[in-house]
This record gives sequence, C-alpha cells and structure tokens, in this order.
Amino acid sequence: MSDALFQIDNVSLSFGGLKAVADFKLSLNRGDLHGLIGPNGAGKTTAFNLMTGVYVPDTGTIQLEKKQLNGLPPWTIAKSGIARTFQNIRLFPDLSVLDNVRMACHLRARHNLLQTLLRTSHYYTDEAAMTARAIELLDLIKLAPRRYELARNLPYGDQRRLEIARALATGPKVLLLDEPAAGMHTGEKKSLTALIQNIRRQLGVTILLIEHDMSLVMEICEKITVLDHGQTIAVGSPGEVQKDAKVIAAYLGEPQVRNEPPLPSGEDRLKSPRSRDLRQVEGDDLRRQG
Repeated sequence: MSDALFQIDNVSLSFGGLKAVADFKLSLNRGDLHGLIGPNGAGKTTAFNLMTGVYVPDTGTIQLEKKQLNGLPPWTIAKSGIARTFQNIRLFPDLSVLDNVRMACHLRARHNLLQTLLRTSHYYTDEAAMTARAIELLDLIKLAPRRYELARNLPYGDQRRLEIARALATGPKVLLLDEPAAGMHTGEKKSLTALIQNIRRQLGVTILLIEHDMSLVMEICEKITVLDHGQTIAVGSPGEVQKDAKVIAAYLGEPQVRNEPPLPSGEDRLKSPRSRDLRQVEGDDLRRQG
C-alpha cells in the first residue's frame, strides 16, 4: 500500500446533508487497470471530481507518488500526472482533430511566453515536437489520417477516442476514463476495449475506469471497486464482485417477501367467500354433466 502510485485514504464529501462520498479508499499501482462501478447516483463521477481537483474533500487525503493533491487546482493536478475524460464529450468542435490533441500537449511545453512572441528557434523546435507527439497519439487511436478534419465532423465513436488521445497528450501517470463506452454500438465498444488495453501496454499508463457496460468492465479490469450511495460496498476481482450479495442487491434490489394473508384452514376455509364461489362452480359443472 505504501508503494502505491496513486493512493486515496478515507476521502469524504458532503453537499449539505447529502453524503456524496463517504470514507472512500483506493490504491493503484503502476500499470493497474481498475474499474469503478455502481448504480446511477452512487458517487462515481463525484469521486473523479475529487481526484482531479474539481471538488475539495471534506476529509481524507489524495496522493500521487506520495505527493498530496488535496486543495490543488485542476491544472496543477493535471500537470502532476492525472488526466481524465468526461461522460459528455468536451472537445473543441471547431478545431481540427490534430489541434485538439496539440492543445493538450502544451501542458508540457518547454518554451515560454517571450520565446513564443519572438518566435525563437526553441519555440519552433518545441512546437514541432508537440505536433509529432500529437500525430503519434492519433496514430495510436487510428485517427491520424483524419487529423485535418474538424472534430465536430467525426463520428460519435471517433470523438470519444479523440478525447482519450487528448487526455493522453498531457502525459498522465494515471488516466481516469468516465464512461468512455457510453452511446457506442457493439463494434465501437470492441474497438474501445482493444484501445484501452493497448494504451496500458504501450504507454504504461495506470487506468481507472468508470463504466456501466459490465461486459467491458469484466473483460478488461483486473480489480473492481463498487460504490453505492457514496459507500464502498465491495472490492475484488471481477469474479468476486459478480458474486457479492451487496453488489447484486445494489443493482437488482433486495429480494421482496410477499406479505399475503395465510390460507384459511378447516371450517374457516369452507366459510370463506372464495370457497363458496368454488363450490358453486363445481355444482354448476356437475348439473351440466348430469
């Protein structure tokens, strides 16, 4: 635990009287591919917002390589090595595919404002390196041939992939994917599954994945944390989580016991209206047969 790349301990956040996240714990080692699942409203995206500085936790600590991130602004956390995508696509629609990725590369730019204004050789060298890096990432997601098209003109599935490439352009150590398969058809989901596995294999990035598509989560995640109403109710392998009674109850609800009145017995049964109705029907049948 002490050697974890990304460590979250006892993080909580309340909105008024609502406990959105309670005593949340998470430990990720380098190269992990970890799932974060739960029903709608479980607190998953709130947890991502805490990790990326959108919200400041009421209690607990968030550390990357033992450096505390609590209270730091989002851009500082991004530069520290945490990148994310969003449930709703947030591209720059009127910029080219290439420029969407190049924009994120500037988080690691080495030239300063004065060098930019003076257009020094260092500026041009750095810009060329960022362009080359952006094209490499577009090649990874198989969008390099379309790099000069406007982002708004890409199909939905490709826009999702482009957002992942833009997050990778910041040079993250931990990549947070918030429902990347949302709205995709079966073929696009298969392609996304392969892409996520390639990202980890080729770039060595640690990945934390929120996803409602259970088949995708169970296929690629080695470990899963399950939230329900802000509480962690299970942590384990996909097989362990699938069999966990609390997880089943969170997704399907508790089994309901039907509170029906007991069947009457003896003379009470014979006196019941239903019994009289049945005897009347039986008598009518006998008369018809006779």
